[in-house]
Amino acid sequence: MKLSRQDAFLCLGTFFASAWDAHHDLRLEEYDMRPETAVVEIQQHRVHTEFHANREARQTIILVNGSLATTASFAQTVKYLQPHFNVVCYDQPYAGQSRAHNDCREFITKEYEAQLLLDLIEHYRADVVMSFSWGGVATLLALAERPARIQKAVINSFSPLLNASMLDYLHRGLDYLSACDRTHIGNLVNDTIGRYLPQLFKRYNFRHVSGLHEHEYQQMHFHICQVLKLSAESYMEKFAAIDIPLLFMNGELDIYTTPAEARLFQQLIPDCEFRTIRNAGHFIDVEHKKAWQETQDALLAFLQPQRHPVLANPYLPSSQGVPIAAMVG
Repeated sequence: MKLSRQDAFLCLGTFFASAWDAHHDLRLEEYDMRPETAVVEIQQHRVHTEFHANREARQTIILVNGSLATTASFAQTVKYLQPHFNVVCYDQPYAGQSRAHNDCREFITKEYEAQLLLDLIEHYRADVVMSFSWGGVATLLALAERPARIQKAVINSFSPLLNASMLDYLHRGLDYLSACDRTHIGNLVNDTIGRYLPQLFKRYNFRHVSGLHEHEYQQMHFHICQVLKLSAESYMEKFAAIDIPLLFMNGELDIYTTPAEARLFQQLIPDCEFRTIRNAGHFIDVEHKKAWQETQDALLAFLQPQRHPVLANPYLPSSQGVPIAAMVG
């Protein structure tokens, strides 16, 4: 499969927070402490950050969410990362706990998000970066600048193509966002990229997506328009400059960012690996316990191949879950 001029980039959403397996009663309580929060001045904005410390860790990993997801969406991921790393999460300037600190009258581009990420990498002295869905664009743009600190990166639920399913999703999304049609926006996310989520998560997801601030819908609309106008070649040339090992993970059932399309990155990036999470859709490890475990195993095998096993806190679907899926994730 060759990349054509019409090919562009897309992805979205990320996922929720909670725990899964009730028979797993062992807890790593030393990793359950509340994170250190801070508002960091980066570029022209103030960014809400959360630092999950591990006194024994030798590396720090920074997590890059999708466009409208927030730090709360990383609760599941932090569960299996914190026993091995210091973990940094942050909200984009227009979303979550960052939004109140910023003037959101102007839209933010993916190029700006990439520069913001580079500055946060330096601020927290991060060694590894991991992105989810639409956060993959800003992450790959940042990695193309070859930040000296970053040793490896993981890119989840992302591909270099806008296929027919994704284009249909985006164009319908544009219509609903333009009309600020909250009900249709919430249903669209759950019926497409969120189709494999548990029903409980779908209910919380709908509540979250349909209740966003109007500016967040406008920012979402701006990002979709930016994606649809992308020149694939210009971005691909930038991505080809990436010189560190990358792991791409995609869900087997995800028709929006498919595992086969993700493998097109091997035409450009010399040192990359690919993993397909079985029986999982776009939201991968949020969808069921086996996908959560398989995602964790693949990620840690890539980042720390010589690691000693450490039991992470289990994942339990509960009413405390925090929804995070978004139109362009």
